[in-house]
Amino acid sequence: MVKATLGFDRPRRNACAPRKFWILVCGYSGLHKQTRTPYDGAMIRNANRINRIRERSQHERESLYAILDAGHKVGTLSTIADGKPWVVPMLYARDGDRLLLHGSVGSGALRLVEAGAPAALSVTHMDGWIFAHTMFNMSANYRSAVVHGTLENLKGEAAADALTKMVEGMTPGRPAEMPPHTKKHLVGTQAMALQIHDGQWTAKVRTGEPTQPEDGEDYDPNIWTGVVPIKAVFGEPVPAARHSSDVQLSPSIRALIEGYDVNA
Repeated sequence: MVKATLGFDRPRRNACAPRKFWILVCGYSGLHKQTRTPYDGAMIRNANRINRIRERSQHERESLYAILDAGHKVGTLSTIADGKPWVVPMLYARDGDRLLLHGSVGSGALRLVEAGAPAALSVTHMDGWIFAHTMFNMSANYRSAVVHGTLENLKGEAAADALTKMVEGMTPGRPAEMPPHTKKHLVGTQAMALQIHDGQWTAKVRTGEPTQPEDGEDYDPNIWTGVVPIKAVFGEPVPAARHSSDVQLSPSIRALIEGYDVNA
């Protein structure tokens, strides 16, 4: 079991002096002990640069786009709302050098990002569990990307076009099978775009086998180590209860299922 522990030391004589704290976290680099002033700026380095194990960072836009275009187009949008973190999973689609998102016009947090609050969208694909010779070295194969910026609120035809492109990005060919957006649907939906700018994104990939034991390290050679791949697949489509038996599966959905690459 992986644990994260946060503790504060005893109060100092000077009650106005900042207290130190320690954090134990388990991640790709193992356990670390850090001493920092709580919530000072030094805790956050350049958010648009990979700071640990930099050889895993990806620097070409093609690599970033491959991560964003893979999988099921689900990301996590983060911002600050009323001074507190706001994080929500969202569907997205990439349209060239921008990401398209949507939500309800009733969402207060979305109104904040619409007004220019900084935001970040993160996407992660888990490709396999890494079982190593120690718990310290247990890890995962993954592909991840984070895009920072500000969201642009789209209106009118630009919003309708973006919503159509989102559906096309998630299921190619589906918009051509569907009726156009209604005025009611457009009024109730907030369409947004996050531009992908140079220097405002990071991408990181881990592949390969577990870390090997160091020379002279004591370990049990009878404990199995290796990689357990993780694959996402589509199941058999389940029709809506209102359908009669003669309603056939839409071509776009059939193409999505038959053409899906489980290794993407």
